[in-house]
Amino acid sequence: MRFPVRRSLRPGLRTRLIAAFLLVAAVSALTTAALTYQSARSAILKQAQDQAVEQFREQIANEYFALPASAAALQNACRSLARAGKPHPWFVFAEYGTLRASSTSRPTSTVITDELRNQTHANAHGSFQRVIQDGTPYLTIGMPVMFDRGSSEQHSGVYLYAVMDLRTESVTIQAMVSAAKNGALPALAVAVVPALLAARSVLRPVRDLRRAASSMGKGRLDTRIEVKGSDELADLAWTFNESAEQLERSVEELQKAEARARRFASDVSHELRTPLAGMLAVTEVLDEDADGLDPDTARAVRLISAETGKLATLVEDLMEISRFDAKAAELNPDEVDVAETIRKTLQRRHWQDRVRTQLPDGVRAMIDPRRFDIVMANLVGNALRHGVEPVTVRLRPAVGEGPLVVEVEDGGPGIDAAVLPHIFDRFFKADAARTRSAGSGLGLAITQENVRLHGGTVRATNGPGGGALFTVELPTGLLAAEAAEAAEAAEAAEAAQAAGAAGATEAGEAAR
Repeated sequence: MRFPVRRSLRPGLRTRLIAAFLLVAAVSALTTAALTYQSARSAILKQAQDQAVEQFREQIANEYFALPASAAALQNACRSLARAGKPHPWFVFAEYGTLRASSTSRPTSTVITDELRNQTHANAHGSFQRVIQDGTPYLTIGMPVMFDRGSSEQHSGVYLYAVMDLRTESVTIQAMVSAAKNGALPALAVAVVPALLAARSVLRPVRDLRRAASSMGKGRLDTRIEVKGSDELADLAWTFNESAEQLERSVEELQKAEARARRFASDVSHELRTPLAGMLAVTEVLDEDADGLDPDTARAVRLISAETGKLATLVEDLMEISRFDAKAAELNPDEVDVAETIRKTLQRRHWQDRVRTQLPDGVRAMIDPRRFDIVMANLVGNALRHGVEPVTVRLRPAVGEGPLVVEVEDGGPGIDAAVLPHIFDRFFKADAARTRSAGSGLGLAITQENVRLHGGTVRATNGPGGGALFTVELPTGLLAAEAAEAAEAAEAAEAAQAAGAAGATEAGEAAR
């Protein structure tokens, strides 16, 4: 049985292996880049903010504030603190009650949030916050001005805020992201090389296994795979070789047993032909004299004659099937009128009155008349014995490159679905009660072999009317081509003989 080749839209194993390898490489590169980015970003920002917070705290501690503070004094303090801003210049804003002052032209900043103010008022050590406004990152720091009372510190009511631009750090971080992106593509391109090498190392044993399996499927059971290494693929190759060796031994044993069985059947059939010929001759004589015998003896004589005929038929069928098994069956095609050949088959067996025919005239084909007669006789006889009349034989001529079709259909209940797959098996009988019937159980098997010898097919189904339907298809185009080749070969042989005869004549005249 040949299984259909499945064409899948999925990519091949090589493509999937390379894709998986590149995916792992890409995920690793992206994960590493992401972790590196996070760590570097946190380090850069933390360094900038820690330095700025510490610097701002020290500058406030060194600055002098007189209370109650005036707006001018607060503005001078803001400008003094702004000039000392590190690592980048910052803008300083002061709040004292309702007074607002800054180192800029604006007394307040929209970057400073209420959340930062609340945290600054509540924490004596100040607070900071990173804010992004209009796409620009800022570091905002809030510090309260404290008075030292010896054992404790007291809020002066002055709160200072520093706003530092972090665009330089943002540019540095963005440069790291770009470097990670630019480095990922070359890394993936470089990863293709080990991916190809890895795929090759994995696929080579798989290809060897596929070739070996294909070779075994073609009948070369001595195929083996070279085992390399000690990995799982090497174990697979070793297992394949061991299985192939066991299969080869099993097949050899089965072939030997089958050959012995075929030889036995052939020898038995051949040896039975001679005594059966004598028995048939005797039974024919006894049949002629049976009417003159007493009834019991006559019945016994007729029974012996019938059983001897069945045995002779079985022996002939066994010899025929043995020839097919031994590949000794030969096809002798001849151009015949197919409809006339079918009519002769029915006339020889006196079935013409029991079979309806639909046989268009003028259908000619290259077939073996004797084997085609056997095919038709087996199919029609099977329909008459096991089906219900009327039995119909239809002939449909080949259309274009199509086959010649012959159908045999009976009017019975049809073939059971469980029986259809086995209908052409040897010695198979659908009804166990028919074990004593005239059939040998080889008729349909011989029919199938004869059709195959013609290069055709035969199948059994149930027709639209419910009866069993056997369909024979013969590739007439192929047979005609073979016949043309045989005719050309015959013409070439005749030409060679004519040339040889002419040469011999000329040689004889020269000798005289």
